[in-house]
Parts: sequence; C-alpha cells; structure tokens
Amino acid sequence: MQGHKGTCRAGLGEAATDGPVGGDSRAPGTPRVAHMDVWATQSLTKRFGSFTAVDDLTVSVGPGVTGVVGHNGAGKSTLIRMLLGLEPPTSGTATVFGIDAMENPLEARSRVGFMPEYDCFAPDVSAAQAIMHYGRLSGLPKDVSRERAADVLRHVGLDEARHRPVGSYSTGMKQRAKLAQALVHDPDLVLLDEPTNGLDPAGRDEMLSLVSRIGHEFGISVLVTSHLLGELERICDHVVVLDGGRLTTSASIHDLTQDTGALEVEVDGPPEAPDQLVEGLRALGLEAVRSTGAVLVGDSSPASRAAVVDLVTTHGWGLVRLDAARHQLTELFVGEEVR
Repeated sequence: MQGHKGTCRAGLGEAATDGPVGGDSRAPGTPRVAHMDVWATQSLTKRFGSFTAVDDLTVSVGPGVTGVVGHNGAGKSTLIRMLLGLEPPTSGTATVFGIDAMENPLEARSRVGFMPEYDCFAPDVSAAQAIMHYGRLSGLPKDVSRERAADVLRHVGLDEARHRPVGSYSTGMKQRAKLAQALVHDPDLVLLDEPTNGLDPAGRDEMLSLVSRIGHEFGISVLVTSHLLGELERICDHVVVLDGGRLTTSASIHDLTQDTGALEVEVDGPPEAPDQLVEGLRALGLEAVRSTGAVLVGDSSPASRAAVVDLVTTHGWGLVRLDAARHQLTELFVGEEVR
C-alpha cells in the first residue's frame, strides 16, 4: 500500500481466494482465529511534535467485532495506521495476529483489510475496475480478482451499479464500495475507520448491518472506529474507549451493560396499551414506568414476570418482549459524544 490518501489497499501479500461470499467451509459465525489476540498494543505511544496522539496504550483484543470509540482527535485513526505499519510509533509496539506491524508490515497487512475514512477512489473509474485492481495489488490472480470484486460488490449491495463510475455514486454507495475493497482479498481482520461518517440514518443502519454480518456471520474480525457510542453498542462484542489518546476502558459489551434488575416489556396492542399496563402493574403494588416504546418494571422477579403475563393475557395483547433491562453504554460514558 502507498501510505497516503488516494489508495485504499492495506498492503501487498498473498491472499486466500475464498471469501465471505460462499468460499469458506467453517460454520457461519465461527471466528477464523480463536484463542489468541487479533490485535494488541504494548505501551504504544505516538507523538507529533508536542502533541501526543496515542499515549502509553496497552490493550489486547480477541476475535469478534471491536469498537474503538472516542472524540475526534482521540487517537483512533493514528492507532489504525500504527496497526497497519504505516505510522512508526514513538515507542511501544502494535501487533496483528502476533506479528509486529512495524518489523513485518507486509506479513501483517496481508491478513488485514482497511477501509479509510477519506475518499480513495478515482471518480472516473468503475467500482468493479477499482476493486479488481486492489485485488491484484493484494496478490490475487487476474481472473480470481475479477470474481472476488464481483462477489464483494454483490455482498455490499452494489451489484447493479458495479460498472458505473464511482464519481456518480452517492455517499452511502461510496462507503459501501470502500467496504467491498477491504474485503476483496478475504482478510482475517478488517479495520474500518468511521464507516458511518456522512451517512443519513438509513445509510448508517445499512452500514452497521453489513459490518455486523462480516463479524458475526463470516467470522472476520473487525475493528471499527466511531465517536458515537450508541451505534457501536448495536454491533460490537467489545469496546475500547480512548480519551486524549489514553485508554479509559476496554471491556466486553456484555460486561459493561449488566442487568439493571428491572424488566423491559413490549406489547403488541392499541396505542394506549403501555399506559394501561403501567396502571395495572401499579395497582398490584409494582413499580412501573413508560419508556421509549416499552414499559420498565421495577424488578425482574418471577412474581413480576407472572403479573405482566397475566395482564397482557387479560387484555388480549401480544407479548413482544419480556427481558431483563440492561444498562446502555451511553449511560456509562456520559462524556462521550453519543446520539
């Protein structure tokens, strides 16, 4: 890869010809690499003059979808560039699958796909041509590269538009084309730098769905950066929170969003059904309040669950959801930029 804007490829190297679109023999969702660190840093520091972008960062992450979250300028993009071996650290190490990214950058990058935040396609070239070219740069034979380009473009929903110049694409289509090129050589890890930037809500949902499928159905590990905690909570298994280049939290989503001790109830009924459910539960001496699209019940005991079921049955409503309410990341990291 050229270490500058204007190219998407993460580097040269032999790549497998099978990919996330039907060539893999593992069961769906099985991680490609288990029981080891997918990426890790040890005392990683990067300074630009007097500015410290990444500050003594030590973290290790296993397979799955990992979100790296922080304000703009928190060090997320600099971390990615050091994991790719494109930015030499001031001190410390960054490894991918145990490979030192600076000592053996080509070996590390041969297993990694990279989706940059910036535009990186020539506007007058079709997505099919561009991604085939990136496949060739990654070591794929010409015919295999052509097939893989078609496969990944189909996967991201650009099959019918694959022969159009990228310059004619909408922002959402360009983002999906960048995601496709990150997958063309069938990597074990993809690094996605702010993939939802510039997208409307529908485009964000579509991109997040694609990222989730890559990690959870195809078994490709994902590092995805964002400054929006809410969207990462929807798709990630693990979250790393950076503030001013320093690590503040590294934990699984499950551990961070423990049960609150309350019940969350959603019913299928008339518009007044949630209010009627709240009134009925309060009449039984239970704490209950309306929440967005649901009802929160003060405790999740068997008696409370039975009371909810009885009331829903009595009114003839459908019971859509009866689950333990969990904390949300946005409640835990109030200082982060969230929506």
